[in-house]
Amino acid sequence: MGNAFRCMSRKEHRGGGGGAAVSRSKRMGSARSGRGGGGGKLTPAEEELLHRQALAMAIHQHLDAGGSMSRRIDAGGSMSRRIGPGSTSSRRRGDLPDSVTGAKPVQIVLENLETKKIVLVHGEGFGAWCWYKTISLLEEAGLDPIALDLTGSGIDNADTNSIATLADYSKPLIDYLNKLPENEKVILVGHSCGGASVSYALEQCPKKISKAIFLTATMVKDGQRPFDVFSEELASADVFLQESQLLIYGNGKDKPPTGLMFDKQQIKGLYFNTSPSKDTVLAAVSMRPIPLAPIMEKLSLTPENYGTVPRYFIQTLDDRMLSPDVQEKLVRENPPDGIFKIKGGDHCPFFSKPQSLNKILLEIAQIQAPTALLPGKAKTEAIEATEAKTEEEKTEKLS
Repeated sequence: MGNAFRCMSRKEHRGGGGGAAVSRSKRMGSARSGRGGGGGKLTPAEEELLHRQALAMAIHQHLDAGGSMSRRIDAGGSMSRRIGPGSTSSRRRGDLPDSVTGAKPVQIVLENLETKKIVLVHGEGFGAWCWYKTISLLEEAGLDPIALDLTGSGIDNADTNSIATLADYSKPLIDYLNKLPENEKVILVGHSCGGASVSYALEQCPKKISKAIFLTATMVKDGQRPFDVFSEELASADVFLQESQLLIYGNGKDKPPTGLMFDKQQIKGLYFNTSPSKDTVLAAVSMRPIPLAPIMEKLSLTPENYGTVPRYFIQTLDDRMLSPDVQEKLVRENPPDGIFKIKGGDHCPFFSKPQSLNKILLEIAQIQAPTALLPGKAKTEAIEATEAKTEEEKTEKLS
């Protein structure tokens, strides 16, 4: 089923118990869980402890894997135009709902939620480790987050060069959804190219998903490739594939490329332009090569499956990997049920704007589905309406 990530408590960290690969997340220590449902801000000491735990686990996993992350492909200057300072757009489309994060904490009422489970799906090159701040904040609010490693990601030991399809890449997510109890649903959150895996899951397991959240992600249309979303940012896709020095040829130079990898400076400029430096260090030792086949595959999405689950898109307004203009194009061409924006957020708001991201996730979690999407509730209301009508007819006959 793949690997899942949770934050260790102080006791677990000192004792060495637990580990990073677990079946689900658990609540944090009592000192933090007693703050209530507002998702209070971490103290500097707590945030530093969490970061050190995540960094220690990442380095340990990196060494266990034989140092495979030390491999870097020499990168040319073709990406420099996306790394340098540039303007961002805050244009808004009037016919789509739009919310920009504020500072006021979100109060969450757990009894009103359709589900407390939130499954966090990482983007290209990342792993479950990147969600460590988000997991902590969601747990404080009383939710049940879990972060999965997709195939060849995080501490999953599969060779990224062997991943031939989006189905292969997304298998840990699909396996997790298929093993859920019959009436249990989750909220899916997909970051960057993780949006492709979320879209694939919506098509394969729509009845297991309450809502889908695309975090500056590849929210593609039917028949579109996830790579197409980035093609405008990376210049011509064909030229990129032919000339880029980022490509990895795991099966030999005479075979199609199997992956790609940005170097350290490109990663910092494209992904982490407003993120804390300590999180950039964490990413530098943890990110793995990106399997190319899954993002080059055209998705088949149908209204009967993909189209039945509410979708929400979170934009980041200082994103250099997926610019605000491209994000707005995505939501125009494939309109979601709601749009939220994070000011000052780079491509990785789980690092750069964790509190703002948490606030939005809590807001979306509390959005009530229409009655038509809740068969049990609809059936109950229909029965009540029928009984009321019957009683009314009896009263009329008696009179």
